[in-house]
Amino acid sequence: LDVDLSSNKLTGTLPPHVCSGNRLQTLITLGNFLFGPIPESLGKCESLNRIRMGDNFLNGSIPKGLFGLPNISQVELQDNLLTGQFPEADAFSVNLGQISLSNNQLSGPLPPSIGNFSGMQKLLLDGNKFSGPIPPQIGRLQQLSKIDISHNLLSGPIPKEISQCKLLTFVDLSRNELSGEIPNEVTGMRILNYLNLSRNHLVGDIPSSISTMQSLTSVDFSYNNLSGLVPGTGQFSYFNYTSFLGNPDLCGPYLSPCKDGSGSGGHQNHAKGHLSSSLKLIIVIGLLVFSIVFAAVAILKARSLKKASEGRSWKLTAFQRLDFTVDDVLDCLKEDNIIGKGGAGIVYKGAMPNGEQVAVKRLPAMSRGSSHDHGFNAEIQTLGRIRHRHIVRLLGFCSNHETNLLVYEYMPNGSLGEVLHGKKGGHLHWDTRYKIAVEAAKGLCYLHHDCSPLIVHRDVKSNNILLDSGFEAHVADFGLAKFLEDSGASECMSAIAGSYGYIAP
Repeated sequence: LDVDLSSNKLTGTLPPHVCSGNRLQTLITLGNFLFGPIPESLGKCESLNRIRMGDNFLNGSIPKGLFGLPNISQVELQDNLLTGQFPEADAFSVNLGQISLSNNQLSGPLPPSIGNFSGMQKLLLDGNKFSGPIPPQIGRLQQLSKIDISHNLLSGPIPKEISQCKLLTFVDLSRNELSGEIPNEVTGMRILNYLNLSRNHLVGDIPSSISTMQSLTSVDFSYNNLSGLVPGTGQFSYFNYTSFLGNPDLCGPYLSPCKDGSGSGGHQNHAKGHLSSSLKLIIVIGLLVFSIVFAAVAILKARSLKKASEGRSWKLTAFQRLDFTVDDVLDCLKEDNIIGKGGAGIVYKGAMPNGEQVAVKRLPAMSRGSSHDHGFNAEIQTLGRIRHRHIVRLLGFCSNHETNLLVYEYMPNGSLGEVLHGKKGGHLHWDTRYKIAVEAAKGLCYLHHDCSPLIVHRDVKSNNILLDSGFEAHVADFGLAKFLEDSGASECMSAIAGSYGYIAP
């Protein structure tokens, strides 16, 4: 017997004998206004296979025995008012693949017996009041692919045993009271995509070995007590600086400069007292001479830069009528305006004098005589002549022969990647997701069949699909496009281009 009453306006309490006759297999009441406790009889309903009762007003505790039912495979009780503790069980279902208890008022410790759910694939406990340490038995969940226990009161160290979950792709331990160092064993999770350890009390360095994890596409270490140098190699060269904010002793790109670290000041002060008068005079004269030389070099350098700047004046090339100047674009290049950073450059948000909002991508500076332009020519040739509803519109570009700036129309809802994987990702309705997919496909279809020359994007991913104020999709970032101008012969794409996980075959 399957019962699905989801997405209605039902009120009241659930019948106490809903499993009478022990024939109920599926019970779905998602998105109603049900209140009161979950019937205790469900904890003895041996025929039950799936229970999905999220987004209601249910209270009380989780029925004892529910997680140990022999056939249970899915338990979703998120977004309710449930209290009590994570239920201890005398038996554990090997079929239970998903437990979702997010956004309730559950409390108490996570029991060591949580490691007995051998078939668990998704464990979602975020937004509760669980406390105490994360049990090391979590490492026994060999099938686990996603764990989210963020926004609780968990304390103690991150158990190194979590690295034994080799199938993990998503780990969110943020907004807890976790302490200690980040275990080096994290590197052992070879297919991990998302790692969020922000807003805890972690100390020590970010292990440099994490930078070798080529599967990582998103990390967040912000607002801890971490120290030392942020790794700058591997995937860390693509992460946004906001992933490391709130750690006063962290240093590296976009953060505070690294300190000298020499602790010999006391010894130097002691020795200074014993310097002879003549040696002091020599030091003072030496410093004076050095200052004069430094000032002379600075003046000469300033004059040469001034002459060089005359040949590096900015030029704005527009692909349509624009109501702003190159100076308005340059005013956008401020640290506070950064909205994204990747291998193709830094993206700034800016407001023009007429109120129009634009996105400005600053491409890496080109060395003199370099033939590699970081995708600039491809992007200009492509976007400059494309006019399509589902292709991002390039308004113009600025150049001073060393640096190139691309000026796009601004997309208020950011990228599809941010909307899907951010905290509000679960609220993007399926009809909207389908619409976005179709619109992105229309944009790619145009590139493949209607452009002249035909274009292969080669880096299609959720972060390169931008959403306007109406969540309409626009395909973006053609820096890796390659034109198929040959009339018939196939071309060999010999170079690896794109992001890990999205490299075209």
